[in-house]
Amino acid sequence: TIIANSRKYSNATFEEISHLVREIAVGWEGMGRDISPACKLLSLPQSSALSAKSCGGSSPFPAHPGTGGCCAQEGLEQKLCLAALRHPPQQLPRYLQPSTEELCQAFKKDPKDFADRFLHEYASSYGQAPLPVLLGSTRTFLSMVSTCCISPAPTACFLKEKLERKTLSLLTLMSNRACSRFTAYGKDKVTLSYLTSLAQKMPGASFEDLFPLAEDAAEVFSQCCDSVAEDCMQKKLSEHTAKACGALSARDERFADCCKGKNLVQNYFCISSLPPAPAPKLPEAQKPTEGQLCGEEGARHAKRYLYELARRHTSIPDAFLGKLYDASEKVRGQCCAAKDIPACLDSKRLLMEEELPPFLEKANQLCGQYAQLNFLDFKKRLRESLVQRMPQASPELLGRLVEQRAEFASTCCPSNSPPLYCAAKV
Repeated sequence: TIIANSRKYSNATFEEISHLVREIAVGWEGMGRDISPACKLLSLPQSSALSAKSCGGSSPFPAHPGTGGCCAQEGLEQKLCLAALRHPPQQLPRYLQPSTEELCQAFKKDPKDFADRFLHEYASSYGQAPLPVLLGSTRTFLSMVSTCCISPAPTACFLKEKLERKTLSLLTLMSNRACSRFTAYGKDKVTLSYLTSLAQKMPGASFEDLFPLAEDAAEVFSQCCDSVAEDCMQKKLSEHTAKACGALSARDERFADCCKGKNLVQNYFCISSLPPAPAPKLPEAQKPTEGQLCGEEGARHAKRYLYELARRHTSIPDAFLGKLYDASEKVRGQCCAAKDIPACLDSKRLLMEEELPPFLEKANQLCGQYAQLNFLDFKKRLRESLVQRMPQASPELLGRLVEQRAEFASTCCPSNSPPLYCAAKV
């Protein structure tokens, strides 16, 4: 219940979650085990009291902007409305694992409070990971702490246990990232995101090689992100990784190195962590024709064009390419339904030909420099380029701009950047 509510109300405090969990637990006492938790919650006499308390002026439960709308309803509708509320997921996980000494100190002081606080912090930080993955990860972590903190050799014990739970830790991290992206983007745009990421890591691979893998990955996330099946994510992701390794290992040495291990989840993590490859020298990308854009496979042709842009500008972050795809879908929606389709597309193309090259070049240069330089040198280069472009700017303004762009680059240039946060920052 702590995990479920910490995922649902990811911005709530531990105290707010504790209040809610206590109320739910009291209501469940003495109920039969043959009733599903959701039905149990809605059928309890206590659930009406819970709803009333949620709608009270000084509710101790997590606040939500939609609570007022729910409280205007009555009876079952009110309960269902309140049950459906959830906070938007955290963009950047805030849980930082303390040192071994700090862990054991907190655990020995109050084991139950330590476990409850850990479950709340971890579940609210990784709330987009599938529930079975989150349950498995937290269960093994708490087992490790309770075993190693009373061990005569805690350091050696933690080292051994961490190695044993490495796959589950990586699966939690990666499924949280993937499912955050799936929730933010939907299946169609996740396909594009995965396609352009592969194109930047392997710019020599063809669209025909990469597109089926991108579709397969999107299908895995659509099946497993909300699944309560025990091994859905691990099983399906492993099958996908085997397909990717089979299709791409012979074409790229870096992929082949990632695929050497026997643990497919760790191989997937290795592939997803590969930095972009240098961009090959290629002729200008061919823009889709009117017939292609407005035909049955228009979305596929838009993706093919962005694949071509991604392999020519391998440092452009996902958020920029996502914005371009949104723009292309908007153009298709406007122009393919227009009376004069060619005139509409021509006017959009003119605008794109003026604005797109400098937009791509700036993004590619910013993230290319971020990847190549250490952080201090990167900030120094940023300041130098801003001084050249804005010689009259005050030191305070330059300082603010450098910090702003450095923060954007460090968060949004890496391939696993938070999608909604970075889209807003673009």
